Amino acid sequence: MPPGEGLGEASIAVNGDADIVAARSRAKEMASAVGFSRTNQTVIATAVSEIARNIVVYAGSGEIVLRAQRCDGRWGLVAVASDEGPGIADVEQALTEGYSTAGSLGVGLSGARRLMDSMEIDSEVGRGTTVTMCKWADRRG
Repeated sequence: MPPGEGLGEASIAVNGDADIVAARSRAKEMASAVGFSRTNQTVIATAVSEIARNIVVYAGSGEIVLRAQRCDGRWGLVAVASDEGPGIADVEQALTEGYSTAGSLGVGLSGARRLMDSMEIDSEVGRGTTVTMCKWADRRG
């Protein structure tokens, strides 16, 4: 079976620190199954971990859905993180390196965006946030 075939989706409820670890671990497992290098497995796991941490810190709870996806003969891994938290008033400001409303280093969103090939953020104040990230494998299969 080619890399990525039959992987389906993985859904991880994110409510606390243990779930951040679970999301990171599952992302790394799926990245391996898709055929990513060990380096890129760690890159993907780190980005997913950062977004999961944001869910815990800012929203309290949410979900991350991971899925293998094929496009133009390439496999990728898509991570969709969603919550019903307070939302982000200014997405561009939130993506600025060092910006934080929680007193942290402010590298979560901006760091995840740097690590992945693409990132989209849909957020509405009072309704929550959805972050969709993708990383594409180097090889075609």
